[in-house]
Amino acid sequence: MKQVILTGDRPTGKLHLGHYVGSLKNRVKLQNSGEYDVYVFIADLQALTDNARNPEKIKNSLIEVALDYLSVGLDPEKTTIFVQSQIPELTELTVHYLNLVTLARLKRNPTIKTEIKERGFGEAVPVGFLTYPISQAADITAFNANLVPVGEDQLPLIEQCKEIVRTFNAIYGEVLTEPEAMLADNKVCMRLPGIDGKSKMSKSLGNCIYLSDDKETVKNKVMRMYTDPNHIKVEDPGCVEDNAVFTYLDAFALEEHFKKYLPEYKNLEELKDHYRRGGLGDVKVKKFLINVLEDILEPIRERRKYYEEHLDLVYDMLSLGSIKARKVAQETLKKVRGAIGLNYFD
Repeated sequence: MKQVILTGDRPTGKLHLGHYVGSLKNRVKLQNSGEYDVYVFIADLQALTDNARNPEKIKNSLIEVALDYLSVGLDPEKTTIFVQSQIPELTELTVHYLNLVTLARLKRNPTIKTEIKERGFGEAVPVGFLTYPISQAADITAFNANLVPVGEDQLPLIEQCKEIVRTFNAIYGEVLTEPEAMLADNKVCMRLPGIDGKSKMSKSLGNCIYLSDDKETVKNKVMRMYTDPNHIKVEDPGCVEDNAVFTYLDAFALEEHFKKYLPEYKNLEELKDHYRRGGLGDVKVKKFLINVLEDILEPIRERRKYYEEHLDLVYDMLSLGSIKARKVAQETLKKVRGAIGLNYFD
C-alpha cells in the first residue's frame, strides 16, 4: 500500500517563489514518482480564522492558488486537489479532537505563540485561530496521511497532531494514523528570504517574487534585491552570507545555468569566490539570477495562461477533487464515530 502525503496552502494571496522552492516543486516530484497517494488542499477554513471579516480575500485568492498549483505542474490525474471547506467531515473531526486538547497545551504551541505575536492579537485572539492546530490534525488524519511536508517552523503543529492521534487511539482503540513530518533536503529551500533581505518572503511585507509575476516585474524585483551593503564598488570584497541574491542562487542555480548564461564560471562556488575577493559587481550577479529565474518561471507562466483562459476546467478540477476527497474523509469519520460510540442507529 502506498504511503499517503497531505499538504496544502492558505488562500490569502498568490503563491511565490518561497512556496515553490519550499514545497510546490517537491510536491510535483513526489506526485510524479508514483510512490505516494498525494492530497493537496486549499485551506480556506484555516485562512478564515484570521480573515473572517474579509471573506472576499479568501474567495478571490482560492482560484489564484488553484492556478498556481496547475501552473507548477500539479496534475489532478495524479494528485487529489480539494477545498477544505467542501469537506464537512473535517469540521466534525475537529470537534471530537477539541475534547482531547487542553487550552494550556494550545497556548504552549511555539508556532501558535509566534503567529499570535506576529498578528498582534494579544488576548483578543480568535478562538478559531487559537485552535487551528486541532483543525489541522483533522485534515491530516481524515486522509490517513503518513507524511506531511512542512518547514521547521511547522514541526510543533505536527507534534500536536501526533499527540491527538496517540490520545484518541489510547482511549478509543487504534483508529487514526500517526503522521511524520517531511522536511526539505535543502536547508536553503526551507525558508527563502524576501527580496529586501528579511528572513522570510511574505505577502504581507510585499517582498515576494510571485509565480505569476511577468518577466519585467521579476527583473525589477531582482535588480532592487538586497545584497551586501558594504560591497559599494565592483573591486570591493563582498559577503555572500545573508546576501539575498546568493541565497536565491543557492536555491535555484544549476551547473547548466552557468554553461548557458555565465560560462566563465564552472559553478556557484567559483562565482562566490570571485565575489568574496572583489572584482565582481552586483549587477552582473543579479542579471545571472534573472536568467536563472526566467528558465523556471517562463513555463509556469505559459501553463498559467492556459488555465486562466479555461477557468471552467479549474473549477471542475476543484469540485471533482473535493468529491473524491470527501469519500475518504467520510470513511475516517465513520470509524471515529464508531470508536467513540456515536453510531446509535447503525
